[in-house]
Amino acid sequence: MTARIAIVGDENVALPSHREINGVRGMLGDDVSTEWLSTDGPRVADLERFDGIWLVPGSPYANDRAAYAAVTWARERDVPFLGTCGGLQYAVIEYFRHVLGVAEASHAESDGAGAGNVVSALACSLMGEERLVRPIRGTRFSRLVGDESFVGMHYCGYGPAPGVAERLAAAGMLVEATADDAGAEVLELPGNRFFMLTLFQPQIGALAGKPVHPLLREFVACALERATGRDQAVAGVASSSASN
Repeated sequence: MTARIAIVGDENVALPSHREINGVRGMLGDDVSTEWLSTDGPRVADLERFDGIWLVPGSPYANDRAAYAAVTWARERDVPFLGTCGGLQYAVIEYFRHVLGVAEASHAESDGAGAGNVVSALACSLMGEERLVRPIRGTRFSRLVGDESFVGMHYCGYGPAPGVAERLAAAGMLVEATADDAGAEVLELPGNRFFMLTLFQPQIGALAGKPVHPLLREFVACALERATGRDQAVAGVASSSASN
């Protein structure tokens, strides 16, 4: 049994974050298969074969529509989803548009500054910046990191606009960590098997040999759980067909 994880984004090894993603891919386990899916390629429209979706940094994407569609696909089907940096930003907008019904929800960087922005420029850019990530006790993320604060690396200049985190919390999404200059650092949609969003980049450190971040381990574990269920369902169908 192998968990298949789609890395949705436009691979660019000039970006430190993408080099680190490639570094961590081989550390996720022998039972995990990862594949880059460019947002402007044909394969991103075929997510059915994947057990986990990771929407990675690098926005605006070559095809923003495909990035939003990947979020919707995972959220509605309860497929483990991890959105980091740009992935968080697009998942927040997707949630506003399709769950809260705010059709005009937009991104200041890709859509232009305007009244509909739910993602806007951070007051202090976090491009190449470290910040202390403070988990909120009692949350899933806090349990994953042992209730301990840690230093997280960022390569982002945008995040949820002022007041957006509060609107998300009122609609059922949880804020699970904060950081100076970043505000809502980690978000979770608790009704799903795994739907977590971060501004910090959990893959950073892979190339230096650091252990896989607990958030990535949990993402992979949930993808493996889904893969096991998928394989059992296929086996059950095959067994039923044979007996008939």
